[in-house]
Amino acid sequence: MNKKIRRIIGITFVFILLALPVRALASDGSSYVYDGYTYDFWANVKESPAAFQLERTISQENLDGAKLGSVDDVCTSKDGRIFLVDATESRVFALDSNGKLLANLKLIRNADNKIALDENGNQIMLTSPEGVFVHEKNRELYIADTGAARILVLDLDNYSLKRMIKQPDNLTGAAQFKPSKLAVDLADRIYVIVQSSYEGIIELTADGSFSGYYGVNTPRVSLIDYFWKSLASDEQKEQMSKTYAPAFNNITLDGEGFIMAVTYDSSAADMVFRLNSKGGNVLREEGNTPVTGELWSIHSDDNGSRFVDIAVTDYGTYALIDRSHGRIFLYNFDGELLNVFGTLGNLKGEFKDPSGIAWLGDKLVVSDKTLKCAYIMAPTKFGQAVLDGNRCYYNGRWDDALVHFEKAINLNVNYDVAYSGIGKNYLMKSEYKKAMEYFKLGQNRNFYSKAYNGYRSEMLEKYFPVIMIIFVLLIGWMIFTEVRYHKKGGKKN
Repeated sequence: MNKKIRRIIGITFVFILLALPVRALASDGSSYVYDGYTYDFWANVKESPAAFQLERTISQENLDGAKLGSVDDVCTSKDGRIFLVDATESRVFALDSNGKLLANLKLIRNADNKIALDENGNQIMLTSPEGVFVHEKNRELYIADTGAARILVLDLDNYSLKRMIKQPDNLTGAAQFKPSKLAVDLADRIYVIVQSSYEGIIELTADGSFSGYYGVNTPRVSLIDYFWKSLASDEQKEQMSKTYAPAFNNITLDGEGFIMAVTYDSSAADMVFRLNSKGGNVLREEGNTPVTGELWSIHSDDNGSRFVDIAVTDYGTYALIDRSHGRIFLYNFDGELLNVFGTLGNLKGEFKDPSGIAWLGDKLVVSDKTLKCAYIMAPTKFGQAVLDGNRCYYNGRWDDALVHFEKAINLNVNYDVAYSGIGKNYLMKSEYKKAMEYFKLGQNRNFYSKAYNGYRSEMLEKYFPVIMIIFVLLIGWMIFTEVRYHKKGGKKN
């Protein structure tokens, strides 16, 4: 074989190697499907290890022969159970943390293990349910039985029927009572989302009575429309299209008892909400970027992220699932973007139509309606360091948080949020100068200003006696020069 042929073979081999798909490696050396990234202060994409990797898949194979038509929602309990909602087959599946089937809920039974009957003597069966929520306080499982326009409350331990909530007699407004998603707070108030309702979240008392509409979802108003409406007459305003409040799409409860909700209506001013007792949005956004998901879509024809669900930990870190791009966005309690990962596709671990997300300890469970499955995702070493750092900071264990954030930096030296996390720990310990250094590395101007104010106050307090002495001497010198000037002027006169 001559040199020319060998050279051609060698070049061809190199091209083949370059063309082969390369499976990315996580920071701890294990493979995963996802590429991670974050945004810097200037909204530029910065590569990062993905915070999570695929651990296992829950599909029809885990359901002991039961047919799975779709997976429309997912919820978890503190004891590790996973609840999957199948609106197509009108079922709710209960599984353990390993994906083993525990219960197949369709025909509901009572506490005596007999088929439950409604007030008309009909068997109570699920009809196209769309949402599920675990109320740990009362050990109850709430199911939004959408097709039957009711809420079923089951015992969390044996799945027997405890009560049924139908449309309240005192319900007002144009919204039809067809519960889609729901949550229950620590005071046993029930919050119900009805899809496409512009009146807000329906609030019910513990016994199912209508209490009012909750939550303010302000629409984004165009300046041009505002200008023309300000000039229009009353008759013209009547003919103009009305602006309605965007609908909420999903809801959950955080560790402090606040309601958190999302919308994917492009006309909404906000996409993520943390609602206080008055229904106002008190979501913190102290990071370099707003809590809006994808930023590059602002400067393109893309419609941006469409958040279909939100999951929150006890320490305020929340995950948002974006249907438009198949991405999961992680934010901490301060609204800082921790990581983005996930993609749309047909490979294992990729999404087609993500429908729900829930925390399972430090793991994530994500459901996909079209693929008819749920993915259990475990944190990588990098992701675990990020989660542990934010958990320790939230709980006031600042020295421990410092260790975890330093681990994250060792795995990703360009990780701005870790530098900010270290800076916040020094800020809480009143070490303002060190805090300023790390906030500068993390490009966090908001917290840098807070550290600078503390440092300035510290310097003023330290050098206050010296400043006062200089001030008194300056005043004394001014008085002395004035007296001397007037004495000299008197002698001349």
